[in-house]
Amino acid sequence: MTGDWLEIHRGDAPLVIGFPHTGTDIPAGIDDGFVSPWLARKDADWWIDRLYAFAAGLGATTVRTRISRSVIDVNRDPSGASLYPGQATTELCPTTTFDGEPLYRAATPDAAEIERRRATWFAPYHAALDAELARLRAAHGRVVLYDAHSILSHVPRLFEGELPQFNIGTNGGATCDPALASAVAGICAASGQGYVVDGRFRGGWTTRHYGRPGDGIHAIQMELAMRGYLDEPATPAEHNWPPGFDPARAAEITPILTDILTACIAFAHQKA
Repeated sequence: MTGDWLEIHRGDAPLVIGFPHTGTDIPAGIDDGFVSPWLARKDADWWIDRLYAFAAGLGATTVRTRISRSVIDVNRDPSGASLYPGQATTELCPTTTFDGEPLYRAATPDAAEIERRRATWFAPYHAALDAELARLRAAHGRVVLYDAHSILSHVPRLFEGELPQFNIGTNGGATCDPALASAVAGICAASGQGYVVDGRFRGGWTTRHYGRPGDGIHAIQMELAMRGYLDEPATPAEHNWPPGFDPARAAEITPILTDILTACIAFAHQKA
């Protein structure tokens, strides 16, 4: 099912995949306020929905917004509270890029505009996630929500050094059964590439909000370093960012991600 800006693909496996940051649409009336369209799209989780296109073949359900995260970030606390107190991050309606560059030419969204965007895009996205989780929870007893993300390997404002390839978030083990986190971490470890559980990225609002292991909903976030599926330029700029999606390059990481999603489904099928 596809709407103007919300894409839902329904499967029957006990797995829902959220794509909160792959959108690049900037609605009319908002676009003129940004410094540039490129800057407003710079921090997208580039090509993640295409990277995980194989998930439909596993029976997974996917929920994706086409709206740019610079318009509204559907993985932030709608109250405006920071998910990472004391650390640099971006807001519900971001005013800067990850690198701290101003997004707006002049005035940033006021409270009324933020509420309008929340009601228009944030609330329907989460209503869709909630409905799909409820549908599959009723059918299977328990379900896994896998929130799919990616980010550049080096973002000095957000973290030091180079990010591990696989960044698994469970908010300190609160959002899913330890057996699920262990299964996913084991696959990442076997790949021979770097991984961490609850490192810099411990899970955004989606993972924390829906992850209720006691109620049969196990949520886990995966933040991939983009180098795993595309060639990152040393300095992303308008002339070189983003690079096009390269299926051959993406194929290097696809088998690992396939194993991870298969493990999520197998976990959900186990008796609680």
